[in-house]
Amino acid sequence: MAESILRLEGVRRELELSRDVRQTIIPNLSLDIFEGEFVAITGPSGSGKSTLLYIMGGLDKPTFGKVWLDGQEITGLDEAEMTIIRNQKIGFIYQFHFLLPEFSAVDNVMMPMLIRRKYGKKEIRERAMQLLDMVGLDNKYTNKPSQLSGGQQQRVAIARALANEPTVLLGDEPTGNLDSRSANNVYELFARLNRELNQTVIVVTHDEEFANRAGRRIHLVDGKIESDSQNGKAASA
Repeated sequence: MAESILRLEGVRRELELSRDVRQTIIPNLSLDIFEGEFVAITGPSGSGKSTLLYIMGGLDKPTFGKVWLDGQEITGLDEAEMTIIRNQKIGFIYQFHFLLPEFSAVDNVMMPMLIRRKYGKKEIRERAMQLLDMVGLDNKYTNKPSQLSGGQQQRVAIARALANEPTVLLGDEPTGNLDSRSANNVYELFARLNRELNQTVIVVTHDEEFANRAGRRIHLVDGKIESDSQNGKAASA
């Protein structure tokens, strides 16, 4: 049986709007994500999807409750410790790619590895090129973001997210800024990573087609899980 790679237990997230007013985003949520799953998190705007994703990735902390990543409780870690965990175990992809405009595609993909310093500079460059090959950008190594289409920029961002071989790949509306063809290409890439590398993928999305093609769909309403269903193993259309 697959191991739980992410576990949330009794998670509550409140926002302090003023000294006397608090808004509850997530009232009480428990959840297990298993190794090798491809999960889509859906729900209306304001349902707590992105907050949940950021809590999973250690970018936000629950007001109450606990979070485990790869068997380690991360809720009590300070920011310096969490930064190390994020760099080593979590790959983030956002709606906007956040590539550094003055650097080439290969340099952007190298950045997380340079920070981690697990490999030498030559190995890092070779791995960055291999990752760009994997996402179909083998002829775009030296291109800067301004010389790439939106879909190509997002594929560079995915390659960058994979740089340190993350335990979990997290996407926050990764196709939300793309046309339908580019969005489909990004989905196919996620599905292939999940299928061929057993990469755990968790994506927040408004895209119904994307959500229905993932292996598991979790639907949130008012910070609560309204439904949690298996779609069958994610596969190429």
